[in-house]
Order: sequence, then structure tokens, then C-alpha cells
Amino acid sequence: MISSNDFRPGVTIEYNNGVWQIVEAMHVKPGKGSAFVRTKMKNVETGAVLENTFRAGEKVPSAIIEKSDMQYLFKAGDNFTMMDVQNYEQMELAPKEIGTVCEFLKEGLEGITVLKFQDRVIGVELPNTVELEVTECAPDERGDTSSGGGKPATLETGATITVPFHIKRGDKIKVDTRSRKYLTRV
Repeated sequence: MISSNDFRPGVTIEYNNGVWQIVEAMHVKPGKGSAFVRTKMKNVETGAVLENTFRAGEKVPSAIIEKSDMQYLFKAGDNFTMMDVQNYEQMELAPKEIGTVCEFLKEGLEGITVLKFQDRVIGVELPNTVELEVTECAPDERGDTSSGGGKPATLETGATITVPFHIKRGDKIKVDTRSRKYLTRV
């Protein structure tokens, strides 16, 4: 159990049949009435954000999340096979357990963090950036750079993102996995 007075950004708690991570916590002591803690929490599994207030000193169950450093090996059918870099144990994860970031998984990718709560996978965090090769994109359109837009490009993993007009097929690019945006050419 953890007291609401100890809420800090990054603390994880069990609340409302889910695992929530504190994003913001502010202790409020009004002139009249009792103190309370105003929080903004993010659900670790779904990503939903919730604002809630707790009485000062209220006890809430803390959630201990186990983090494992993994490497992506290969895709077996629909599932993705990962290997723990500490003890070399392999595990298979379904696409729904990984989420939308599974379209940036490239064989041999390291730095993947698998989050487990009570021996159940609740989330997968990829490295902030990955380097991928462009397999398909429209040809260059000379002179059409004033709009500052871009063109769609398909990457080697099957993901489709918007890239600048100068990118062509075969280029290696760096992609931000959090925002799905093109960063730079490698």
C-alpha cells in the first residue's frame, strides 16, 4: 500500500481494476476543509488518461511492474518471438499485447522493454527511434517543396509514414516510434 502523500510522477498504483502510472501529483491544502492530492494518471495498458483526487493520506495498493529487456527475434505465424537478453528465455507475444508499435519491429531489434504485472504482459515499449529502409514511395516531385508536406512511404516492416519529398526507395531513415514521424536520413 502507498499513501497518496507519496504520489510522484512515475509511481504505479492499482486503481479502478487497472494499473495506473502517476503523471502529475499536486498536494492541495485549501483554507477550509481537509487536504487532498489532485492527480493525473495514465493507464499503463490502454494509455487512457484520468484526473482524480485522493484524500491526503489515503492508502492505495501500489503496483509492482516488472520490466524485462528484450530483443525481437522473428515472427512465428501471427505472434512475435522475443528473447530476454539477461537469461536468453524466449516468449511469444500476440500483436494485441504489443499494440500499434508492432509495425516498427525489425528482426534483431534490441532495447525493447516488456512490462509485466502479475506475470501478465501489460505493455511493450520500443526504443524511441528505429532505423528502417524505405521499400516503396512515390517518385520525386521537383519543385513541390513550398507546401512543406511530404509523401507516403512504406517501410521494410510494412509501416506507412509520411516522409519529405527527397526520400527515395532504398534510403535508410530514422523514425520516432512514439509519434510515427520521420526524423532524418541515415
